[in-house]
Amino acid sequence: MSPDPRATYNQLLEQRQSELTHLQQRHRTLGYAKLATAGLVLLLIWLSLAQGTFTILWVLVPIAVFAVLVVVHGGLLQVIERVKRAESYFENSLKRLDGNWSDSGEPGDRYLDPEHPYAQDLDLFGKSSIFQLLCTARTLMGQDTLAAWLKSPAEAPAVHERQEAVDELRPRVDLREELAVLAEEARTGVDPAGLAAWGEQPVRLREGRFRMQVWIYTVIGLVSFLALWIHLANTSGAIHLEESTGGLVRDVFLVGLLINGWFLYRTRMPVGEVVSAVEEAANELRLLSEVLVRIEREQFRSPMLARLRTSIESAGEPPSQRLGRLKRLVEYLDSRDNVFVRILEPFLLWTPHLALRVEDWRAQSGAAVRRWLHAAGDMEALCSLASHAYEHPGDVFPQFTDQGPSLEALAIGHPLLPEDRVVRNDIQIGGPLRVLVVSGSNMSGKSTMLRTVGVNTVLAQAGSVVRARAMRLSPLQTGASIRVSDSLQGGVSRFYAELLRLRQILNMTGGTLPVLFLVDEFMHGTNSHDRRIGAEALVKGLVERGAVGMVTTHDLALADIAVHLGERAANVHFEDRIDDGSIIFDYRMRPGVVRRSNAIELMRQVGLEV
Repeated sequence: MSPDPRATYNQLLEQRQSELTHLQQRHRTLGYAKLATAGLVLLLIWLSLAQGTFTILWVLVPIAVFAVLVVVHGGLLQVIERVKRAESYFENSLKRLDGNWSDSGEPGDRYLDPEHPYAQDLDLFGKSSIFQLLCTARTLMGQDTLAAWLKSPAEAPAVHERQEAVDELRPRVDLREELAVLAEEARTGVDPAGLAAWGEQPVRLREGRFRMQVWIYTVIGLVSFLALWIHLANTSGAIHLEESTGGLVRDVFLVGLLINGWFLYRTRMPVGEVVSAVEEAANELRLLSEVLVRIEREQFRSPMLARLRTSIESAGEPPSQRLGRLKRLVEYLDSRDNVFVRILEPFLLWTPHLALRVEDWRAQSGAAVRRWLHAAGDMEALCSLASHAYEHPGDVFPQFTDQGPSLEALAIGHPLLPEDRVVRNDIQIGGPLRVLVVSGSNMSGKSTMLRTVGVNTVLAQAGSVVRARAMRLSPLQTGASIRVSDSLQGGVSRFYAELLRLRQILNMTGGTLPVLFLVDEFMHGTNSHDRRIGAEALVKGLVERGAVGMVTTHDLALADIAVHLGERAANVHFEDRIDDGSIIFDYRMRPGVVRRSNAIELMRQVGLEV
């Protein structure tokens, strides 16, 4: 028996809240302890000064205690922040179960493209969208990956691999929680495109004679530094050199300092670019490193997850080791702020040596950066689909068939509707039957049915579970004309915009995948005569090009399309009934053509005198 997601989330949320309460108590205790220790230091200083016996040894112990408390407190604050993120993670998870998720999460507006053949029509992105319901990804990489999966149907083998990965991750609430908490740090601090480009930039400093020059000038610097010490020793009387020899030593020091100063000045631009770039990139990789290390520690069964786990290694070396070396290099670069390092720079050429080591790191590991980003993005996208599958145990993975185009679903419903309100219908398109002509009165469920079929088809080919008891389909490319609008700036009417979308769907039939077309209110912007002729011609053209689909209409004359297409089309409808002056909808799809309209009754209900 599958665990109850609500009970699990509530239990884990209570644990995180209890843990947070305990940590905050420790936070207050440490705060008071730091305050008391600081007060003790001040008191000891005051007492010793008042008695005229001040010594630093008296306050060393409380100062050391204060320093330890600062370090411990800093670590505690990081733990508190992560527990708060975990608390927020489960709060958002419960909001999804309660249907209150539309005011939280990532809507993904930036992925909404009006030219996309179905994204806007099927509410894939934006407030209260499919993306907002699914997305638990915290990083830009994860969000980009999930959006790409929704916008482009994957091939059946890739979908099957995603299904296996999602099924393996579905019960792993602990892993999904950890990855979400760790990825929160990289939420806004990582630029995937820029970071990948940094890793793949041509290595410049390692080319030519630069490395040899650095070592030659380092030797010059060491000789100059030795000459400086000899000169200082001679000046202080520690050693005695002849005047000519002392002058020569001084000149060796000055010439060496001048030569190395000139070299540092001449190479400041390329070296500075390498150093500044790695400091920014290393900070972004630091934010991402814990996610990669967490993936590195896992052993997976499903092929996609196992391949993803392997892909983050470079030459058999895990990212934790490679990122550890980069971290140490950046720490060495940060040491340049030390005054002694600055003094020794002309002699040791500290920065050019480190810049070369950074370029060596990029030569060995730079290509892996893009793989790391892809791995993190794929993992977050899979976790998003796994969370959705876990939270909807009644939803199923669809099956794919090579015999198509076809789409069959038993008890299919819209995933954006709460499960206690969704009305399910059966649908079958394929074989001889290629088109369903859906008629029905206003608000009866025609458009929702089109979106239901479209959204579940998109989810199926993204690797997700679908809102159905069973679903079987062939690979399909969806094209929808449901929410087409006019453009005042573009000078495009609603009717013309619909024609452009229909042409786009027609052109899609020349692609590699058969097209699933979903057209709402076919050509309702023109007269009945032209609508009937145009709609029949277009549907016939789509069917002859191997497409399958559904069209809805208020115009019952368009129901004749099914008559002219014979066994390749069928009429279905939604209906309503009047009960005590109120219109009642059951949202059930029935065979045949609807026989009545509710337009007049709706006009009366809103107060129009008709």
